Amino acid sequence: MPRPTLIWPDKRLRTPAEPVEAITEDIHAIWNEMIEIMEAMPGYGLAAPQIGVLLRLAVVDCSKERGQVVRLANPKIISASDETFTWDEASPNLPRVSAKVTRPARVTVAFTDDAGEQVSRDFQDVWATSVQHQIDHLNGRMYFDNLSRTKRDMLMKKAQKA
Repeated sequence: MPRPTLIWPDKRLRTPAEPVEAITEDIHAIWNEMIEIMEAMPGYGLAAPQIGVLLRLAVVDCSKERGQVVRLANPKIISASDETFTWDEASPNLPRVSAKVTRPARVTVAFTDDAGEQVSRDFQDVWATSVQHQIDHLNGRMYFDNLSRTKRDMLMKKAQKA
């Protein structure tokens, strides 16, 4: 049975995750569990801290047909476009609410892949949004941290009512 997602304001959601030292069977098991949870939501991505695992691990799959998941360990944005993309973001950690967030439309991310190789990959549009959203989680940030104070306050009031 997969772990449950943490619910805001669990302090672990504000705790920066620790680097992954090596890609082991345990890391693969965590990734597989994360994919199962992401697919059940359904969602476009999941970061390990969202389920209480404070390691720099994330998964993303924004494909329409699914099954194209990218497993990332220690992801880091190495470049971002000036062009932006706005998407309605949400999180299982703050259920039943969402907000439009504007982020760079394209990012290049360096990470360790599931084979333990150091790679970099370009992501754009929804994929770029999801990767940035997951990296925020790894850094102890939530998507609503990217909103103005007024919009964030309105979102939190809406969440409390829901």
